[in-house]
Amino acid sequence: MNRIIAILILLVTFSSCKNDASKTTDASAGATKKYDTLIYPEETHFKSIRQVTYGGDNAEAYWSFDDKQLVFQSNNAKWNVGCDQMFLMNANETFTDSIAPPMISTGKGRTTCAYFLPDNKHIIYASTHLGGEECPDTPLRKNGKYIWPIYDTYDIFVADLEGNIVNQLTNEVGYDAEPTVSPKGDKIVFTSTRSGDLELYTMNIDGSDVKQITHELGYDGGAFFSPDGSKLIFRSSRPKTEQEIKEYKDLLAEGLVEPTDMELYICNADGSELRQLTDLGNANWSPFFHPSGEKILFSSNFEAERGFPFNLYLIDIDGKNLKRVTHGETFDAFPVFSNDGKYLAFSSNRNNGGGRDTNLFIAEWQD
Repeated sequence: MNRIIAILILLVTFSSCKNDASKTTDASAGATKKYDTLIYPEETHFKSIRQVTYGGDNAEAYWSFDDKQLVFQSNNAKWNVGCDQMFLMNANETFTDSIAPPMISTGKGRTTCAYFLPDNKHIIYASTHLGGEECPDTPLRKNGKYIWPIYDTYDIFVADLEGNIVNQLTNEVGYDAEPTVSPKGDKIVFTSTRSGDLELYTMNIDGSDVKQITHELGYDGGAFFSPDGSKLIFRSSRPKTEQEIKEYKDLLAEGLVEPTDMELYICNADGSELRQLTDLGNANWSPFFHPSGEKILFSSNFEAERGFPFNLYLIDIDGKNLKRVTHGETFDAFPVFSNDGKYLAFSSNRNNGGGRDTNLFIAEWQD
């Protein structure tokens, strides 16, 4: 699912603010700026930062196990795609509109959530291409509310780094997507509607031994393992009133979900000891474990009055010591630490000249 589009529309609709970190609007000029001009003074966790894409919507950049490469999704039209496809880059590379990275998805349908397998030679990702080669429609509003589509044609595939699909891991009817891999290299967690609701499941790397992890009504998704593979962090909606439950079920029956009210939940990798981690209001999402395994870095607009900005926050896994990490005026999300804990990849609207582009950045992290 293209999580980023609905949020970006929300930002563009309500915000005319521009990022003060840079006044540059030309991508090539921006590429020559010093990296530290992209850091706000309050962003003390960033020792240095560099922008690695210029144009389109670029998101969900995930590191290879050896931290030498990243795989990410982009809809940059100048890279000859009509909707999100998967691209590969070396960790030290930068790409502009005129310099495209290699595409390693099929170029058909819509894709989401690619993740490296432990051999660093294969990725998993979800794609709708078996349901049709064209980009599926992307509804963004229903009854005046922002929504995400839950395409029932998504399945999870394994591909090599040349883009050849070598295995299909799911073939159930309905939505199977959002896969990520345990740092231990043994398990995959993903979201599926096979039970009739959006629940988390785990499976072995080869797709065997599928187990349901969550069982409560609501959208459970965007899950990641802890560094030692023992825990899962994820975002969830939990409709409670009769009206909320009806609205959730009605949307889900149409293949839709509303992403504007979500909190973070944490549990053991087998689903035990499930508990709510945040109670902040608004949308709390794209969580990722800090390298210590004792903190969560996530994106939230809980401090916003009109839907924006989204910034990154740290919180201990016991729900204490909430701390703001980024200080933008629009959108920072999808934080992912490198496996060695030295770098953070994330998506941001910073340095886009006040436009709609969401680009990838790599920051040198310091605690």
